[in-house]
Amino acid sequence: MTRQGSESPMIAFRGGGAHDRSGTARRRLLRNALVAAVGDMQVRALALDRSAAFPVEDIALLRRLGALAAPVPVALGGLGLGTEPDAALDTEDVLRLLGNGNVSVGRLYEAHVNALRLIMRDGTPAQRRRSAAAALDGALFGLWVTDAPDAPVVLSGDFVLRGAKSPCSGAAHIRHALVTTRLTSGAVHMLVIDIPEGRPADDSAWPMQGMRAAGNGRVSVDGIAPGRDAIIGDAGAYLRQPEFSAGAWRGMAVALGGMEALVGVMRGSLLARGHAADPHQRVRIGEALIALETARMWVRRVALLAEAGTGDPGDVANGVNLARIAVEAAGLDIIRLAQRGLGLAAFRRGALAELLMRDLATYLRQPAPDATLTEAAAHFTARGLPPLPC
Repeated sequence: MTRQGSESPMIAFRGGGAHDRSGTARRRLLRNALVAAVGDMQVRALALDRSAAFPVEDIALLRRLGALAAPVPVALGGLGLGTEPDAALDTEDVLRLLGNGNVSVGRLYEAHVNALRLIMRDGTPAQRRRSAAAALDGALFGLWVTDAPDAPVVLSGDFVLRGAKSPCSGAAHIRHALVTTRLTSGAVHMLVIDIPEGRPADDSAWPMQGMRAAGNGRVSVDGIAPGRDAIIGDAGAYLRQPEFSAGAWRGMAVALGGMEALVGVMRGSLLARGHAADPHQRVRIGEALIALETARMWVRRVALLAEAGTGDPGDVANGVNLARIAVEAAGLDIIRLAQRGLGLAAFRRGALAELLMRDLATYLRQPAPDATLTEAAAHFTARGLPPLPC
């Protein structure tokens, strides 16, 4: 695996020392660095969206701060962000802050965390060490699990891949990706592949109004020969519950950050225009703050529930599914309130509010919301909501 940049990726790791074996203090250093970076990220987000450009500068920043290395378990030299049970709230904070700065960057980082988490969960010791070394060296991992409809990915008997993944976040910029593939036996496995330098990606596969800076596109894996030691875990491991459903909380944390940014833009605009004292605008601000705090409470609840690793699997999966619906509803409410409160200014191209609404509306689209809600409701009708972990 190749080095991803010339900058030192270890800034957030300095000063931890032997007294911080859990990585807690160093995770806080990373969080504080991201707090300071959000404003500049928002400025860059507008330019990136205009040209649908990949956030090279933001990814380089994450590399310098050690954020790309942070998901590696502490025992392998990282901070355990997203891979250690005690890191749930720090993981939430980092994802939320990235979503506040740029939802597309948050999406890329969420996929990076998810990919490394799956490798650390199901990989062999050698596979874990290999991927940890790449992340510590500044690699950004992709998580590409959706087959192109006309070219499902298969791994031949001689271990050569055929097919394409679409959409793939970071399509033309990621060199290491966790993908799913069907073997000749019919079993579906995860494997880690190295993407050859210069392999083209088709960005026309993402004709969407939002998330334009996430580098989404179609990637052909034709001819890539990953080797037998690239297979991660057993057949069907990617779909194993409760992790398959529970991992959605990390995307909710990114969306929460985008919602925070939109409410902040709404408040700031009303104050600047002298409209904040209008009673109708105060109602909108109040309702937006209620929706935002509702989303925050749900994200925190399921972050703790999912990361504890001790709850009933059905409770964890369905708890996260309830949160999905609650966070989506809160986000759509905030978008509606921002549109009503800001008027036509909310639709002006080149304005942060307009970008945030497009990115959030796109990012909040998750599959089968009706089935998700009814299944979760049926589960908790029989059992009741679980208590939060102590």
